[in-house]
Amino acid sequence: MIAVVGSLNMDLVINADRIPRSGETVMGKSFKQIPGGKGANQADAIAKLGCEVHMIGCVGQDAMGRILKDSLKRDGVNIEGVLEKTDASTGVASIIVDPKGNNVITVAPGANYRLTVEDIDNFSPIITTADLLLLQLETTLETVRESLRIAKSAGKMTILNPAPAAKLDKEILMNTDVLTPNETELELLSEYPTDTLEGIEIAGKKMVDKGVKEVVVTLGHKGCMYINREETKHYPAYKVRAIDTTAAGDSFNAALAASLSKDQTMDAAIAFAMKVGAMTVTKEGAQTSLPLLREVDQFEDWFNGQNTM
Repeated sequence: MIAVVGSLNMDLVINADRIPRSGETVMGKSFKQIPGGKGANQADAIAKLGCEVHMIGCVGQDAMGRILKDSLKRDGVNIEGVLEKTDASTGVASIIVDPKGNNVITVAPGANYRLTVEDIDNFSPIITTADLLLLQLETTLETVRESLRIAKSAGKMTILNPAPAAKLDKEILMNTDVLTPNETELELLSEYPTDTLEGIEIAGKKMVDKGVKEVVVTLGHKGCMYINREETKHYPAYKVRAIDTTAAGDSFNAALAASLSKDQTMDAAIAFAMKVGAMTVTKEGAQTSLPLLREVDQFEDWFNGQNTM
């Protein structure tokens, strides 16, 4: 079983011909409300990949919160750890997507920031009975720190997706087994330029020196890079027709967690995650774009079909 501590948001998605510049108004082509939030996306993806998963997080006592909970439950996520808070609305994310799948996102965290250390302590049995804990940074750092402490005290594997980017203290890093930043997040954390593959490797090594055991850097269309104290390996991306990259990182992290929870090697886990991420960007939305395990099992046929279209 995998425990996910993180956010639940309603994504307010506008498709437009291009992303507006500062001070500019651009007319949108369509609008949709789609269940999202990094924590919920990752939990939903894990369930769709055939693993038992428990979600810990918060929503408001409102219609959007009920929709988010129902959506996760319908997809097979255990939502006993999702609280309804009376003092905040459900989190929302405003997302603008262009025809190439690029996006800009602004998040109003709402109830996600009402998840407390006391809540985490109350749900500690979920964390201590899980095989693996997966977290992001759309809740407070205090809840991230406490979740990691509980997991490591029970000898559990931990994966931290440091998104959105934030400075992390020594305790958080020391309790993180696998850190999964993108280039921007890695640069902030390491305080080292990541505009080249060499720079990314050096920055990743710096995170290992800070206490993280392994680093997996997601690089978008350039694939990803694995870094530990002994080795570095670059994994090229699959070339697909991207429609929406909104949940690409979330699906990658979910697939990585799903594989590692089954005692797969890191090499096999990354290979699987690369497939899941590639499939995700070819569909619109966050949770609506996440592939099922049976679809990933047919990846080669799917990928060949993409390249013949």
